[in-house]
Amino acid sequence: MEDHQRNAPRHLTFRVTRREDPVSEVTEQDAIRAAERYPHVVIRGPVFGFAEQRPEDGPAWRLLDDVTDVFAQHAREGLNSHLWFRARDETAPGDRLRAQLRDAIARLETEPVNELTVADIRYRIVRGDEFARIGPRGIEGPRPTDPDEPAADLSWGERRSSPSRTRGLLIDHASPTGIMESIQRMELLGLRYEAPRIPAEARADSAIALETHPGVVLLPATFTFAERKRASWEPMAALQANPHEARATLYDYLAEFLPKLGQEVSADDARVYAEAADDFRARPRRDEITVLGRRFQIIRVERLVRIGPDGPETPRPSDLDPYGPCPIHPSLAE
Repeated sequence: MEDHQRNAPRHLTFRVTRREDPVSEVTEQDAIRAAERYPHVVIRGPVFGFAEQRPEDGPAWRLLDDVTDVFAQHAREGLNSHLWFRARDETAPGDRLRAQLRDAIARLETEPVNELTVADIRYRIVRGDEFARIGPRGIEGPRPTDPDEPAADLSWGERRSSPSRTRGLLIDHASPTGIMESIQRMELLGLRYEAPRIPAEARADSAIALETHPGVVLLPATFTFAERKRASWEPMAALQANPHEARATLYDYLAEFLPKLGQEVSADDARVYAEAADDFRARPRRDEITVLGRRFQIIRVERLVRIGPDGPETPRPSDLDPYGPCPIHPSLAE
């Protein structure tokens, strides 16, 4: 094994900084309390996104989406769209860059590629892992210091979209992080799939990733709502940027989705769900509700990206990817 004691590579370097501002101090204390209350980590599964590496960013990679796609092909299609709009909006027929972008798009339409270079920019499909923290109190919900809009209305007509905290994030393993985040990153270095319910191929790939991509970077926390089952919590919706948006999704589920299931939900139950939704919207914000014996909770979902010598991990051979590439935009004139 190489001796990195004097000059550790970036993907193995941790730089810890103590931030003195009041917000950082409160956030650190919040993270300490959360670690005490929810000491265990449950890994759920992969998420995918796409990133770019520009010369001016050095070895760092910048995320170009929210890294919440369930399948790698979804992320490839996101990259396809990103390049297509670049070609349409930033180039003209006959430009060399347009030809290069069109070539990259053509590959994405026919091949499940995970990396492309266009001019001097590298693009990569990035793989992350979702996980949640649990403890004697159950599964972790939003923290007091998580960005939130507790006074905002939950109904469609009154909502406003929140800016992404993940898109535009620069991934650099050696960037300074706070004390608690650094400790958490080090604790997660060995996180991998071990449960017998996980296919053997996925467990094997997970073990290999600890060697090929030994570093860990944490992405901003996300939120969704989950239902308490007999022995576990089952997430029920896509990841959202803040607790308010997760509450709004739960409100929609109770107010719109369940009452309209027809024969699967009786008229009496549909009325109970709709009334519960109205109550959930009207009362002071809360993160749990029980309706007809079903318990729902807003939960905090974290994500990590594994980092190797050449940057973030790409999809693994065992990751499910049930459908292939295809054209998703009209052809661009040359």
